Parts: sequence; structure tokens; C-alpha cells
Amino acid sequence: MTPKAIAAILDSGAFLFLARVLLAATFLIPGIMQPLQFQGTVGEFAHFSLNPAPAYVVLSFVTLLIGSALVILGGRLTWLGAGALGVYTGLTVLIVHHFWTMTGADQLNEMRTTFEHISLIGGLMVVAVLEHRRASATAAAASGAAAAATAAA
Repeated sequence: MTPKAIAAILDSGAFLFLARVLLAATFLIPGIMQPLQFQGTVGEFAHFSLNPAPAYVVLSFVTLLIGSALVILGGRLTWLGAGALGVYTGLTVLIVHHFWTMTGADQLNEMRTTFEHISLIGGLMVVAVLEHRRASATAAAASGAAAAATAAA
């Protein structure tokens, strides 16, 4: 059984919001920085053969900002934000962190980064699942309350 103090923290809306912000921060910060450092980001994207680089940069920061907002705010579109960020992260692994084509220290560093990215994808999946379950439970409770009210009438 979870200790009462820990349960109180886990039940807190503020704690859930903080968890969402912390998960999304790794996407939100680049989503803010990419347009502020547009030319440098264009050069980075061009280096990885993402052309036309300016279009990919815009697509990138829009995905990062909207996806982060949907994860942070929660609600019925959380799955969309988490999914977009998960796909973005998976593509980043394939395009940038392809450790299987490297050797030595570069391979080890990129492999670590890949596993960190995979963990982020898992965290995004958990957020989507938990939000879906919360919404389903809320809908079921509302449906049950409506049925009880109808039966009482």
C-alpha cells in the first residue's frame, strides 16, 4: 500500500501537471529555440540531408510546440501530442542517432542517446494510456450517474 503522504502527492493535480511539464520540457525547449536560432537550425537539418531544410525546421518546431502543449494541458487530445512527439523522437533516432552505422566512442554515445529516446517514447506512451483511462473512467462515471438519475425518476 502506498504511504498516505506519497498518495497525497500522487493524487495532486499540481504533481501531475509538473510531471507533464518535465516530460514535455525536452521537446518544448527545442521547440522554442529552433525558431529563435532559425539559420543555425536550418544548417543542422541540412547537415542531416533534410531538404528543403527551412520547411523541415518549421515542421519540427510546430510539431514540438503543439505536441508539448497537448501533453502538458492533458485532455482528450493528449494521445495526439504524445503520438506526434513519439514519432518525432523515433524519426530523430533513425535520422540522427543511427549508432548501428558507427564505431568506437561515437557508436557508444549515439547508442546511449538512442536508449534515452526510447525511454522518452515509453513515457509518452504511458501519458497517453493514463489520460485515456482517466477519460474513460470519467465517461463511465458520468454514464452511471445519468443512468441512476433516470432510474430514480
